[in-house]
Amino acid sequence: MDFTTQMDAARKGIVTREMEVVAQKEQMDIKLLMKLMAKGEVIIPANKNHKNLDPEGVGTGLRTKINVNLGISKDCDDVDMEMDKVRYALELKAEAIMDLSCFGKTQEFRTKLLEISPAMIGTVPMYDAVGFYDKNLKDISVDEFFEVVETHSKDGVDFLTIHAGLNRATAEKIKRNDRLTSIVSRGGSLLYTWMMLNDAENPFYEHFDRLLDICEKYDVTLSLGDGCRPGSIHDSTDAAQVEELIVLGELTKRAWERNVQVMIEGPGHMAMNEIAGNMMLEKRLCHGAPFYVLGPLVTDVAPGYDHITSAIGGAIAAANGADFLCYVTPAEHLRLPDRDDMKEGIIAARIAAHAADISKGIPGARDWDYKMSEARRDLDWSRMFDLAMDPVKPKKYRESSMPEHEDSCTMCGKMCAVRNMKLVREGKDIQLND
Repeated sequence: MDFTTQMDAARKGIVTREMEVVAQKEQMDIKLLMKLMAKGEVIIPANKNHKNLDPEGVGTGLRTKINVNLGISKDCDDVDMEMDKVRYALELKAEAIMDLSCFGKTQEFRTKLLEISPAMIGTVPMYDAVGFYDKNLKDISVDEFFEVVETHSKDGVDFLTIHAGLNRATAEKIKRNDRLTSIVSRGGSLLYTWMMLNDAENPFYEHFDRLLDICEKYDVTLSLGDGCRPGSIHDSTDAAQVEELIVLGELTKRAWERNVQVMIEGPGHMAMNEIAGNMMLEKRLCHGAPFYVLGPLVTDVAPGYDHITSAIGGAIAAANGADFLCYVTPAEHLRLPDRDDMKEGIIAARIAAHAADISKGIPGARDWDYKMSEARRDLDWSRMFDLAMDPVKPKKYRESSMPEHEDSCTMCGKMCAVRNMKLVREGKDIQLND
């Protein structure tokens, strides 16, 4: 029996290779996985042309996944440097990489990325359109926008971020409800500007079926972008954000009618007390579709530390239903992140995702922590390093300040509670003063 997309296969009862891999990774019965995929609550982004993909599932009952943003720009167009960051991101176990390239040899970078990456790859075609055609934004035609979408899809991109919900009605909400930070989404601002300059509807909203034709052809997952995401906690959960979310819910149902997989992108900047409510709102308005969040960043006053503000919000969001976290680095709002920034962002996002998985009761999540606690109880330093999310950093700390006694550290020395309780349990004497 033939199928067009992973969702189509699930609805027809066809077990794909990608489903088998995901079910094994997630310790989930494959029939339950297929049921969730058929409903749209789980997606497996897997472009037919991404030949070396190691598939991952995103959605209800699955581990929280993380995404890493990379790519070349006019100010930093070194393809080799970005490819080095790609390899490092894969080494650090990122499940997805978004290529946000917007200048120069974008297709060369995207092609290399797809050749080496077993992680799922996402792009924002709107970014590429301006550089691809070397035209003023106003002069790019509707057909040219869709040509870029088709090119990215044909190249093998697994999910596309398309800001289709920022239509003219939503744009009016922005005009009538003044925002402190206006539109902070790069793709959203470009589309808004194009719409205003041409007095036209958002082409991806107006010609949404044309977009679905491409997605169905290559089995590309739609990541419906949040052009109106709040760029400050002042703007969170305002009329424009909610209006766009309602539109995205309507577009989700249209995509599902064509067996096109969908995830929804979300905020942004948001106070901690609003996060749980926003997660519920998305799941209700978008019919249980997987939710992909940038942060949320829970305060605006920590430039240089936004990997922390993001991890706090990401943990709360994922514990309350978000399925996919986009990492944020210490360089957020300041510059293109370097290799070290990227590592800090990835580890922070992975901590948030894992903490949320424990809260959600994801199968196997607590097992990792149990093994680490065993190693700490036994003062097995080598085992602790092996189990650590980042084995390099704790080992470096340990080696930088070695204690007199191997079964302690330089914080407590022979007064170490774990060391002494271990000795007591073994019936041994404790000598603190020699």
